Amino acid sequence: MPLPSSVDLRDATPDDLDALYVVCLRTGDAGDDAAALYRDPTLLGSIYVGPYVALAEGVGFVVRDTEGVGGYVLAAPDTRRFEAAAERDWWPSLRAAHREPRAVASRDDVLVRAIHHPEIAPDELLDRFPAHLHIDLLPRMQGRGIGGALMAHLFDHLVGLGVPGVHLGVAPTNVRAIGFYRHLGFETIPTAAAGLFMARSLGDADRFAESGQPRGSST
Repeated sequence: MPLPSSVDLRDATPDDLDALYVVCLRTGDAGDDAAALYRDPTLLGSIYVGPYVALAEGVGFVVRDTEGVGGYVLAAPDTRRFEAAAERDWWPSLRAAHREPRAVASRDDVLVRAIHHPEIAPDELLDRFPAHLHIDLLPRMQGRGIGGALMAHLFDHLVGLGVPGVHLGVAPTNVRAIGFYRHLGFETIPTAAAGLFMARSLGDADRFAESGQPRGSST
């Protein structure tokens, strides 16, 4: 399904970061608006958006319309390389700006602790699915085939890099997003790590149905 004529898809750039952080926040509560949940509105974006756009080891694509940026898909073709680059070039400045809390007393504290102790992808995922992704769309971008078009564009890009498969983490409560991913050929992959992981091979990246839209997958 082609994109609506009013929607443009292009590479993400550092100039998009402010807008992408807003999208991340407004979809950060299992797809719902998380703006009221955090004192610092930049924390979610600092974890789930910034390094993918700022680091060479990340890739990203955005969709925009006359109202501006309304969604994105971000990925790391090589998760372990991305994790190493973020540890070297992304997390240190954030750690300096956000002291690690002694106790977790708020949602902000959970994210600050994640900055100091970033999530590491389970080993059992990476042989078959070395890439990972995040996709989020604002409500005005949902239900129009835009999410499927974003994913198809990313899949084509990853296939061109020789990536055999991709995985993602999703909140178990985000039922709509889980259904969207299943429709695109993702399957739940059991791991020893906490959380729900889904993955798919990219050998048949062009074979998926255009149905449903994600409501956010970052948390």
